[in-house]
Amino acid sequence: MMNSRSLLAAASAAALVLGIHADDAYAAMSEAGADVAGAERTTKGNLVMEGVPAIPAEISERRRQYSNFRGHNFRDWTDGGVLIGTRFAEVTQIHKVAKPLGMREQITFYDEPVGGGSADPDGGGFVFTKDTGGDEYFQGYYYQNETGEVTQFTEPGTRNSSIVWNDDGSQVIWTSTSADDPDYDLYIADPADPKSAKVAHEGEGLVFPVDFSADGKMVTVQQYISITKSRLFTLNIKTGEFKEFNPDDDVAYFGASLLADGDILTVTDKDAEFRNLVRYDAETGAPKVYTDSIEWDVSSWDLSPDEETVVFTVNEGGLGAIRLLDLDTGVIRQGPKLPVGIASGVTFSPDGKDVGFTFNSATSPSDAWSFNVETLDLTRWTAAETGGLNAGNFIEPELFTYPNKDGHDIPAFIYRPEGRGPFPVVVSIHGGPEGQARPGFSSTYQYWASELGVAVVVPNVRGSSGYGKTYVALDNGLNRKKSVEDIGALLDWIDAQRNLDDDRVLVFGGSYGGYMVLASMIDYGERLAGGINIVGVSDFKTFLKNTKGYRRDLRRAEYGDERDPEISAFFDEISPLLNADKINKPIFIIQGYNDPRVPYTESEQILEAVKKNDTTAWFLMAMDEGHGFRKKSNRDFQADAQTMFLKEILDLE
Repeated sequence: MMNSRSLLAAASAAALVLGIHADDAYAAMSEAGADVAGAERTTKGNLVMEGVPAIPAEISERRRQYSNFRGHNFRDWTDGGVLIGTRFAEVTQIHKVAKPLGMREQITFYDEPVGGGSADPDGGGFVFTKDTGGDEYFQGYYYQNETGEVTQFTEPGTRNSSIVWNDDGSQVIWTSTSADDPDYDLYIADPADPKSAKVAHEGEGLVFPVDFSADGKMVTVQQYISITKSRLFTLNIKTGEFKEFNPDDDVAYFGASLLADGDILTVTDKDAEFRNLVRYDAETGAPKVYTDSIEWDVSSWDLSPDEETVVFTVNEGGLGAIRLLDLDTGVIRQGPKLPVGIASGVTFSPDGKDVGFTFNSATSPSDAWSFNVETLDLTRWTAAETGGLNAGNFIEPELFTYPNKDGHDIPAFIYRPEGRGPFPVVVSIHGGPEGQARPGFSSTYQYWASELGVAVVVPNVRGSSGYGKTYVALDNGLNRKKSVEDIGALLDWIDAQRNLDDDRVLVFGGSYGGYMVLASMIDYGERLAGGINIVGVSDFKTFLKNTKGYRRDLRRAEYGDERDPEISAFFDEISPLLNADKINKPIFIIQGYNDPRVPYTESEQILEAVKKNDTTAWFLMAMDEGHGFRKKSNRDFQADAQTMFLKEILDLE
């Protein structure tokens, strides 16, 4: 039965040094080939830094309130309550809440963040995942409610994800691969008995299970190729028959449920600009499109246990509203009335009477909610904490658009400080590149705008998702610099705003957003005060060479194949590393050493290149982190250091 747990499972430099002191890790890094000769570096625990000054206590004291917010994400229903993910120490763990706004009971206790939390349909326990030091070699674990015993059911040294239960709770199926293998295999097991694990299908590319049929005999499987292309299959568990659905389609699918009558229910952009809920007839293959009147993407969705109702969310320009669909009549009705914000992760209760979800807004951290399907009455399970700050004083972002030279209106959000200005500006660029900046809660943006008096502008440049499949493809391949041009157009817009200071603009971004920071500093450096690059790509050739093998072909589908001479020449043309002599403004580079996506070498090489320009270059690397910092102490230090950098570069009081 298709559910949000299945969809979340579907939505999916290895660690050389793990869990050791930074001094030892730094030595290992040097032995691994990093050019650290002559570098004036210091260590603090597992942090390695260069150029970062001592942080005064007064910087930390006020800012720490903004890092002590505590949100709660709905994970699943469980006997007598709900499972949530929240943090009470360094990292997020799984907790149980037995009644609305009741006491949170912590269930998992690890030094690393815990993901998942999908409950066994028979009520015996739940499965979760955990990696080590951000290496993303996720392992699967089963927690038994009665005994508290935890069993690891996946093979060490592999990368596992997309864990899906069958309806009677006797088995899970998941996808697994190794470091340099681009092909994923499907495994099936009783998670309480690791010896029962066996290969259900040897896959090609990134294949992952989505949903068991109600009788447990079949599984729908998706193969991800790119954000605009995927394939659907059905897998017969007993015979191993692997059959493609609609093999001639060149479209994207987002989850699929095999209904009792053999029909397939899915979300797809077939013959449409946006993602629609569609039912395909088992005999004729004829599609029935339910949501074509909604000109936005269908996001998370879930099918009721009786297969009569679909609950789904709609991405309305970044916001997330809930709708309910009657599968028989095709009638769509509004979900519960919510404040302006983002609802996500909708999940039917086992009896189908209620739907659980996470709600988040620009002025409130995430909380777990539910509503009654018939009455739409809302129940709040948790109450987010805001570090003692008055949430009523938080800043609501404004949605606006600005033109680029190619005639597009680029959507963006701005967090404006109180007062008349002119305010310094941070342009925050999302990663992906197929990501989307949505007006969810950001303690960082709230701190910058409310405490530092900095306007934060968050654009959705060409290539962003959420605005149709044409828009998301506008930066592919040889159009890569089109998204960078949209930052230039945004600088033009900033120039024209009387309450924004165009002499004090800094670019900020992580992952692909980090590449955008570097590219913007090269193309528009004379208009920028500086940049903060977090786990950013500095050269697409070296990135594709060193990223993990299980990701390489997937990234080639987006960025282009460096083995193609034309693409190779283009990569040289747009490479921040090969154009680093043009970066002459202050830069802060932040990296996780265990990052399997954008290896630490991407940061090391751009740092060494920029230092030749006789410009300010700060560097911070956490030896126990991967693609971004997840541990609270590391995040606190990063935020304090970023504050120091902003104060210095933007001349803040």
